[in-house]
Amino acid sequence: MKKFGFISTVLLLLPAMLVAQTIIGTQHNLSVSGPGTVTATSESEICIFCHTPHSSKPASPLWNKSDIGTTYTLYNSSTTHATIGQPDGSSVLCLSCHDGTIALGNVISRTVDIDFSGGVTTMPIGNTNLTTDLSDDHPVSFVYSSALATSDGQLKDPASITAPVALESSKVQCISCHDPHNNVYTDFLVASTQNSDLCVSCHDRNYWTTTIHRTSSSTWNGNGSDPWFHTPYTTVSDNACENCHNPHNSVGNIRLLKYDIEENNCLDCHNANVAAKNIETQVSKTYNHNVYNYFQVHDANETTLSNTLHVECEDCHNPHAARNSPASAPNANGFIEGTRGINQAGAPVAAIQYEYELCYRCHADSPSKPIGSITRQIEQSNTRLEFDNGNPSYHPVADVGVNPNVPSLIAPWTVTSRVYCTDCHASDGAGSPAGPHGSIYPQILKYQYETADNTPESASNYELCYSCHSRTSILNDDSFKEHDVHVRGDNIPCSSCHDAHGISSSQGNSTNNTHLINFDLSIVNPDNMGRLRFEDQGTFKGRCYLNCHGKKHNPRSY
Repeated sequence: MKKFGFISTVLLLLPAMLVAQTIIGTQHNLSVSGPGTVTATSESEICIFCHTPHSSKPASPLWNKSDIGTTYTLYNSSTTHATIGQPDGSSVLCLSCHDGTIALGNVISRTVDIDFSGGVTTMPIGNTNLTTDLSDDHPVSFVYSSALATSDGQLKDPASITAPVALESSKVQCISCHDPHNNVYTDFLVASTQNSDLCVSCHDRNYWTTTIHRTSSSTWNGNGSDPWFHTPYTTVSDNACENCHNPHNSVGNIRLLKYDIEENNCLDCHNANVAAKNIETQVSKTYNHNVYNYFQVHDANETTLSNTLHVECEDCHNPHAARNSPASAPNANGFIEGTRGINQAGAPVAAIQYEYELCYRCHADSPSKPIGSITRQIEQSNTRLEFDNGNPSYHPVADVGVNPNVPSLIAPWTVTSRVYCTDCHASDGAGSPAGPHGSIYPQILKYQYETADNTPESASNYELCYSCHSRTSILNDDSFKEHDVHVRGDNIPCSSCHDAHGISSSQGNSTNNTHLINFDLSIVNPDNMGRLRFEDQGTFKGRCYLNCHGKKHNPRSY
């Protein structure tokens, strides 16, 4: 009988011994034999810091610490569909150490706290001390249901989530991602975070499988700050989600970003230290989309920018979707794929199809949209209306141009071509990254475009126009017999007569505003009878009533 009793005791203890064997070599072994920097001075028991066989709270899993009823500051986001409550279940057990409020040696089964080396009492300050402010940590203690997955639209159905990731009573808890007894994957994670394998167990972001942030093998060149200070990985693809996010104690607690200054989450790679193109240099130029001017104004859930006009990297780029995929005008290329916009009808779209829809978010119907720098006869600043195909004239951004006779076009441009906003508005300089990040020229123009009166005509002064329109054709008067005398003879800039975007049909008409005619009032004045207009009289025919450079046109025909 004694022999049988001994064997039974061994069999009962064996599971606990096996568990203990897996934890002995980890930082959760807080006993005097533990391998970490936080250990007891003399306590040799290993499981005692979390478990007790008698009078535990709660009974399962024989927890050896008291719940002091801490109220936590919770994660909050305008894009979350989950109802996040105060930590419960196993998460409360984890936080009994990891919130840094209860002494590590304060256990129910001892009347006196267990002493720790170096005078340590509570969890030392660092990444593992989550504090009672959980707003900068991945949320826990919320029901993860099929209804949540459906309403969110970018979460996997819980029925498809497989081990080792698991829910506890249908809730996400700390143990969904962490196994406190097993540290195979570091940080006691249940699966590898390489390529964000753990993250995609639940998250199913649109476009993610093809984004460059998942597929790129680019590495950090060692200059500047390490963009992956919080991970052991060395490539963009290996870091994946953690290129931008930090699931615990994130500085940028809004959506768990690495930094609270939004652009820093992008520019620590897009400064030529990881990504080839140096965007940081571009946005520091004189004329730019100044991402530095705004702090936590952007909201990922915003459909329009009508309330507070701002520009952040993520206003134009979806980091979960961006990829190196070229396109032809007007279709959106991969770098701006998956971003929000406004369509030609003025309605918000969740994912743009055309590049101009992205630009319309700020430059169309927003009441605080930027205005033009030239005082025009017809004042307008809504680009959506300027590019409408019902206008008397417009540059062919939203549709093919209205003018069938443009002899100055340089091949491959034709009258059936479409152009991008970024064919004109983009970073200057050969080899610069595409897009209007920054330029040395006003209005973030790709090339020089002088608008001041008495500007000498030259290939460089009007490089923007001459990149599509043949300088030879213009100065040879192929389309307008007075081009040469106006531009080269009198040093009158192109912008004095032409409004590059277009003239909306609600303000202009097909008699006076064809060929982008909308006079600059600082250069062109009414004639002595108060008339200021151009009259279209057919192909390559027209007349003007105006006064310019002291020359009266009342009218002058061509």
